[in-house]
Parts: sequence; C-alpha cells; structure tokens
Amino acid sequence: MNKKSILIKNARIVNEGKIFEGDVLIEDQYIKEIASSISVKNSNVTVIDAENNYLMPGVIDDQVHFREPGLTHKATIKTESRAAIAGGITSFIEMPNTSPQATTIDKLEDKFQIAAQTSSANYSFMFGGTNDNLDEILKVDPLKVAGLKLFLGSSTGNMLVDNPEVLEKIFKSTDLLISVHCEDEATIKQNTAKYLETYGEDIPIKCHPEIRSVDACYISSSKAIKLAKKTGARLHVFHLSTAKETALFSSKKALKDKKITAEVCIHHLWFSDEDYDKKGTLIKWNPAVKSAKDRDALWKALLNDKIDVIASDHAPHTLEEKSNTYTKAPSGGPLVQHALVAMMEAHHNGKISIEKMVEKMCHNPAILFQIEKRGYIKEGYFADLVLVNPNNPWTVNKDNILYKCEWSPFEGSTFKSRVTHTILNGTVVYENAKFTNQNAAMRLTFNR
Repeated sequence: MNKKSILIKNARIVNEGKIFEGDVLIEDQYIKEIASSISVKNSNVTVIDAENNYLMPGVIDDQVHFREPGLTHKATIKTESRAAIAGGITSFIEMPNTSPQATTIDKLEDKFQIAAQTSSANYSFMFGGTNDNLDEILKVDPLKVAGLKLFLGSSTGNMLVDNPEVLEKIFKSTDLLISVHCEDEATIKQNTAKYLETYGEDIPIKCHPEIRSVDACYISSSKAIKLAKKTGARLHVFHLSTAKETALFSSKKALKDKKITAEVCIHHLWFSDEDYDKKGTLIKWNPAVKSAKDRDALWKALLNDKIDVIASDHAPHTLEEKSNTYTKAPSGGPLVQHALVAMMEAHHNGKISIEKMVEKMCHNPAILFQIEKRGYIKEGYFADLVLVNPNNPWTVNKDNILYKCEWSPFEGSTFKSRVTHTILNGTVVYENAKFTNQNAAMRLTFNR
C-alpha cells in the first residue's frame, strides 16, 4: 500500500441523496474504497477518526472573482484559495474580469500559470467574451477551460456585451457552456439617472434594488434564454436574484439533459433588503439583494430544482473602497470561507437538507461543467473531501477571517457548523483551523 494512504473512519458520508455511516480509504490522489467498515494493517496509513461528523465531496464553486492579475490589492489567487480551502471549497472557477481581462488565449493562460504556482485549491477559469473577440473565443479548448463568461449588464471591470448581432453570433458559434450575468443596462441607466436627480451622489444604499431592479434582471435573463432556445446554445444563468426570473426555468428534465440552467448565490439566499440599514454597502452586490419575497422564491426554486447550483460569487473589495458613497462603492463581497457553513446554518434552520445542499454545491457543478472525476464520493474519483462538524459553534470575527480584504458580511454571525478537515487530491491540506502547507492543487479537466 502506498505511503500516501489515508483511512477516514466513522463518517456520516453524504453522497447522491443519501447519508450513510462508513469508512473511506484514499490511496494517492484517489478514493480507493468505500465501505461500512475498512481495516488496514499497514503502518503507513494515516487514520482520521471522523467522529460521526459529515463527510462530503469538496465543494465546487462555479463563480468566484479572485482579482488576479491587476487587482491584487483586493485579493490574490493565493489568499482567496486558502480561504476557500478553509471553507471546504476544493475547486473553483474564476471569472475573466481581471486586469488585464482574460479575453485572449494568452491572457487566460497567464492566469493558469499564476494558479499553478500559488493556488491552494483546484482551479479553472472562464474565458471572457466581448463585442469584438469572437476569433479568440473560437480558439478556446473546451477540454481545458471551464466555459465562456458574458456580462450582459456591466459589473466590476466593464466587459459589457451589448451588441445583439455579436451576441447571437457567439451563441451560434461556440459549443462552450455560456455563463451570463444578466442585468439590462438601459433600465439600470434610466433608474440611476432618476435617483441621482433626487439624491445626488449620495443615494441611500436601500435604493440599490430599485436601481438594479427586478425588471432589469428579468428583461436581460429572458432575452438570454430566448436567444439560447433560438440558437441551441448551452446557457447557464448566474446569480438569480428575483422571484420573477424563477418562472423562466424548468425542473422537468434531468440535469444532464438541461440546456438552460441557473445558479443562486449565498447572499441572495441569506440577506434581503431589510439588511441594508445595518450592513450598508457591505451587501452591495450586482445583481442587488432584493426583497424577502424574492429570497423566499429563490429558496423555493432551489428546492424544486428550477435552480441547479449554489455558488458564492466571491468578489472582494477593500473596506476603504466599500466605505465610499453609493455611486462610488463597488459591488461584491467575500464569501468563499463562509459559504458552506452558511448553508449548513440554513440546514439547521430547516430550510434545506444536507443531501440537497451537497447536490447543489458539489454534484451539480460537476455535472454542468462536465468536470472529470470530482464532485462525488465515489471509488476511482479524486479524493476531494471535506469533514464538517455540525455542532461546534464559532463566531466570525477579524481574527479568523482569511480574506486579504480582512472583512466579511458575516462578521458577528455565529455558525453552528465548522469545517474540521479539507482533503485535496488525497492530501490533507487543512486540519482543525490549520493549513498543512502541502501543495496538492490541480488544474480541473473536463469530460466533453
């Protein structure tokens, strides 16, 4: 037996809609055996007693912004991937709106090189589409790149694709999964002008969901879906934020057969417009956090499978940047360290089963992006695993926040659950609040 063998004993294994007690044997990078009881005599095997805690597949976060290159005063791949590992996220897909933007093959490969040297978690990157880079899009190797990202509403690092002819051409020309940020720019500009006239630069933050409104989201996402149906493109709509948009999606097909899918983010499931008074610009996101009614509808759509994936949209900015007036404060916030425990809190509050949570955070991203041998606890799969103690409360504070920006919208929140171990490609990389400093990260590959 290989020296790098690990035996996890006494776990509550969560996989494919079931929770069962058992052991997992890892050899090298892979899961070797899963059984109710496994015993080994080899002295080189490291034994981890799970103590009846939950053993889950490592979370796959299909939307993060780690800010490198060019915006590294906010975050780096190194700092944020460490925070992700501490939060039980073993694989991430990062967005192209960095500086420079990942809108050429060369710029995309530059990011892969940085990750190869510094990432603590498995990684892939989205290629960015623009109004004038179709030639570059067609060069992307679908076996090596997660997919294509299009901003149909401006966000951090303006990459707005607003030419309808170009958009249709992109949808027709690529077999890549197309992920979209959907907000209608004309509606947002019109609403912004109205509020600037009333308030000047210092618009109250509570107006954010009225400026980046329900209609702005619906107009854009409905257009994207109509275009996908017309062209046959494979479309994934990021960060749904409204009740109205949920009606655009179906739960009738098996996920592997869906051509149009949707994601919801932690902040849209957790916060509502009632939180702006207390949290201010710390919960300023695009799309905006909206009403409690919208939040309830997102939960309903998640549970009935109209929404397929839960992600973080981790998008850090400095506190200094966030402290600006409404018009100058950037949108986005850091979430990878706290995404899994926040969803566990939702489980404790009776909103979602652990099996469903694992489906939406682990299994489904692997299916949608056709990620090779990850997202499940299966023999022969990469050993990306996370152990979670469901009853070991802790409070988020400055001392335990790992993001480079050093703040969290969850600061002051107490979570009942805690990540005790993160295992990446068969290596324990995080154990009881400490990193083992072993580099086990790999570039994600795809079965396409």
